[in-house]
Order: sequence, then structure tokens, then C-alpha cells
Amino acid sequence: MTLVLIVALVTGAILFGIGVYGALSQTNLVMIMMGVELILAGALVNLVAFWRFLHPESYSGQMFVLVVMTVMAVEMAVGFGVAIARFRAKGSVEMEEAGDLKG
Repeated sequence: MTLVLIVALVTGAILFGIGVYGALSQTNLVMIMMGVELILAGALVNLVAFWRFLHPESYSGQMFVLVVMTVMAVEMAVGFGVAIARFRAKGSVEMEEAGDLKG
């Protein structure tokens, strides 16, 4: 493996680890969503690194990353919509107080 691949994989693993810690240790909905975004970003960095290492002449991996980034943006928009609705209704976005969201 080349040094560039190792640096990219370590960067992706660090992003993933910070995201897991952030998603699991926070109680605020916005912070949890930020942790999930970091998890997805770390996975995408690793995906691009492996794709570039294995198929340097193919651009289909980059198209896949653009699709996943679009899905990430939609997920954040929906999540912030839920957070805003929750804040307007209850005055808080803490997940510990969200027991009434059960269906």
C-alpha cells in the first residue's frame, strides 16, 4: 500500500471514530446528527481511497460519492426539520425528553 492510501484510510478512520463517539455520547438531536454525518464522511473517505487505489481510471466511485453526499444533505434537512418541530412544540431538542415520540 502506498503512503497516500494509508493517510486517507487513517483520516477516514479518525472521522468515523469521532462520529461514533459524538453520536453515542450526546443527548442533543443536532449533535447526534452531526455525529452521524461524521460517520458517513469517514466511510466516504475510505470508499474513495479504496476506489482510487483499486480502479484509478474509473470515475464511477466518484459518482457514487456524489449520490451519497446528496442523501446526506437530504437526511440533514429532514433531521433539522424534526428538530425545529420538536423545539417549537416542547422547547427542547434533548433526546432524553423525547419519550413522547413513540408511535
